[in-house]
Amino acid sequence: MVSRPTTVALIVAAGSGSRVGGAQPKQFRLVRGKPMLWHSYAALAAHPDIEQVFVAIGAGQEAEAMAALAGLEEPIFVQGGATRRESVYLGLRAIAAHKAVNQVLIHDAARPFLPTKVIEDLLDALLHAPGAVPALPVVDSLSRGTDNLSETVERDNLWRIQTPQAFAFQEIYAAHQSWKGAEPTDDARMLMAKGSDVRIVIGAEALNKFTFSSDFAGNNMPSFRSGNGFDVHRLVPGAELWLCGVQIPHDKGLEGHSDADVAMHALTDAILGAIAKGDIGDHFPPSDPQWRGASSDRFLAHAIELARAEGFELSNADITIICEQPKVGPYRAKMRERLAEIMSVDVDRISVKATTTEMLGFTGRGEGIAAQATATFEKI
Repeated sequence: MVSRPTTVALIVAAGSGSRVGGAQPKQFRLVRGKPMLWHSYAALAAHPDIEQVFVAIGAGQEAEAMAALAGLEEPIFVQGGATRRESVYLGLRAIAAHKAVNQVLIHDAARPFLPTKVIEDLLDALLHAPGAVPALPVVDSLSRGTDNLSETVERDNLWRIQTPQAFAFQEIYAAHQSWKGAEPTDDARMLMAKGSDVRIVIGAEALNKFTFSSDFAGNNMPSFRSGNGFDVHRLVPGAELWLCGVQIPHDKGLEGHSDADVAMHALTDAILGAIAKGDIGDHFPPSDPQWRGASSDRFLAHAIELARAEGFELSNADITIICEQPKVGPYRAKMRERLAEIMSVDVDRISVKATTTEMLGFTGRGEGIAAQATATFEKI
């Protein structure tokens, strides 16, 4: 098995945010109900290929930074400098002293909404170059001038550069150690000045930088999506019974093309509905023999991955299992834990309930089991 490169992240959060105004540094101001720093830290800390997140903060900001990240994996704080470049250099120096690292992602706290897909694309790009940046092509007309427009600027091959920027650690650290020029616009410029290659990956509008007070105006209202799912499977002798990823002893099991986990199918459809990505049959058609007998956790993991790639994080999922038998109560805690494990969320975001139809209908007669689910996501 090939070991993955050791990757860490460094968030630069040492600025005063003077252009935003107010006494509180902007990285600690609330955005969608959380401190701005919380959002990007949560995204980086949750990524399976990022082993540790370092945060460069200003003098005297540790208590405020700790409060901003309450409830998340404990960070490593680094004393920042007077400029962004100095803060990054001090952060890289602290990382080098802390552990051996192959790769680093350097991110600005002022870009709170970090899609998982951007992280994935940056790490993929590092397989081919020592540096990679997310960027969006310039689409607006450009002109140069002061009070009057004086010159049109061609926008072909112009890019809006974003963060996080990803680097081979030793190369970007060496670039910072040897830097003698004026304050650079970003870290990629420093690596390019040494003649190294920096790749572009497609960024995201969600990564736009918060610079002025007006940037906060439309982002303090949470953006939510909800979806519903419903599924039914027949109970038959001789089949295994799986519900929410837990095998339950019973004299009958559910019949279906896959393992027929009716509850997980309903939840998968709820997630796909919330992000407007069709339904489970679109992604895993029952006519395809590769899904015969497949474990339904593959379907659920795929759906949650699609949601995160779109910039959504699960707020909560609520599943109701409808049957007369078996009794769900003794297995409910295991069901919640298994669903939380598959989706990489805290178990307190998952609810599993059960009800009967008072002996009415196909569920009342013990002919099958139904399930319905609701999934709610917040845009990050």
